[in-house]
Amino acid sequence: MTLTLFPIRLFFAAFMMLLAWPFAFIASMGSDEQELEKPLSWWRKIVDILLKAIMRMMWLAGGFHWINVKGRRALPAEAAILTVAPHSSYFDAIPVTMTFASIVMKAESKDIPVWGTLIKYIRPVFVSRSDQDSRRKTVEEIKRRAQSDGKWPQIMIFPEGTCTNRSCLITFKPGAFIPGVPVQPVVLRYPNKLDTITWTWQGPGAFEILWLTLCQFHNSVEIEFLPVYIPSEEERKNPVLYANNVRRVMAEALGVPVTDYTFEDCQLALAEGQLRLPSDTCLLEFAKLVRSLGLKPETLEDDLDKYAASAMKMKKEKVDLKEFSAYLEFPVSQTLESMFALFDENEDGVIDIREFVVALSVVCKPSKTLETIQLAFQLYQSEGGTVTEEDLAHILKTAMGVSQIDVTHLFRAVDEEEKGKITYDDFYTFAVLHPHFAEEYLYADQMGAESGLKTSSLSAPNGICTDFSPDSAGDRRRPLQKKLN
Repeated sequence: MTLTLFPIRLFFAAFMMLLAWPFAFIASMGSDEQELEKPLSWWRKIVDILLKAIMRMMWLAGGFHWINVKGRRALPAEAAILTVAPHSSYFDAIPVTMTFASIVMKAESKDIPVWGTLIKYIRPVFVSRSDQDSRRKTVEEIKRRAQSDGKWPQIMIFPEGTCTNRSCLITFKPGAFIPGVPVQPVVLRYPNKLDTITWTWQGPGAFEILWLTLCQFHNSVEIEFLPVYIPSEEERKNPVLYANNVRRVMAEALGVPVTDYTFEDCQLALAEGQLRLPSDTCLLEFAKLVRSLGLKPETLEDDLDKYAASAMKMKKEKVDLKEFSAYLEFPVSQTLESMFALFDENEDGVIDIREFVVALSVVCKPSKTLETIQLAFQLYQSEGGTVTEEDLAHILKTAMGVSQIDVTHLFRAVDEEEKGKITYDDFYTFAVLHPHFAEEYLYADQMGAESGLKTSSLSAPNGICTDFSPDSAGDRRRPLQKKLN
């Protein structure tokens, strides 16, 4: 197929895209916002039909001989927003080209030759990475279009915010639900015997996915439009609740579980740093609490610097819940109490604030192991700039989110002169010479059968992390596991 079908299909698919470009370019010329809110003129309706036909031929050339559509697509006046899940591939653009609904895209996408013109034709909501206020502006634009009584085209949003392997639905981002208007859930299925579609951040690359898919004689896809979901008054006031309820409906239609963890949690669990998190880490729970507390990802590193500076002034001083609340500048709440409990190892009502800072550093920079350890050394070191074996144990068990850890072998390997104390420079030199020090000196002991800890990998085939959601409703009511117990 690589020598025969693949080059033919690739040629025709590229030809169809190039054929669509002049129509999209002409139709986009001179369009201003006021004109876009008006009904399409007769000639634009013709261009719309031509472009949809060309795009359908492009997918046909790619082996999608027929597209199975179930249900009825709602009118813009009935549902201004289409929420699509699961998002697993760039082939999820199929429903976009069928409906020409607007989508949320990176602003840089409009500069891509040919493809950028086609994107601009569907009047997307652009998100700019360089604009720090872009998220707020994006939400406001979605809200404005959604509340236009059908004047704007429908907006198609993939609320998971990333590609997964379709084994579960991860937490939906609230952007599509903030306007509080009815949405129509749309579910995607790829019932192929061999999965060549899935494109996640861990697994085959974009070109390999394209190559394998074009080599398939036939590729199946199903698009199901579910009934319009009309939010209750409570859901309108609470976008997170609204998002969770819509996700539950979509998960039932797909027959898959949901997980309360997000893409960011999976990045944390599968980070390529030198300290791979074990399966029983409590840092995933900590990351959820950080988000629930309201610490925003875009300002998290600045917050980390602020908290680290305060912790260095406090040295080894322990704090109670009230002092922890003042330290974070957040009022005491159930979320704050849960976070405090994670670090209250002796259940005596006080915690070491340094452990919070180390855990926050891992969440901020999951793949930058040595940066976290360097920060931890600064927090724990004596006036001479050294740490003891006990200090190193505190640092690493906090960085890994486990209850106990044996660092004796690692400490002795670093402390070649047997001084009983080491500096960060000693540790850094050792880490450079032994880049896999965790597997050699920590995981071999900590995750083997003798320690009783599981060695199962956190990753699942082709991408997203394993389902961390509780097995039953009863599990959800279990108290949080402390870091040390």
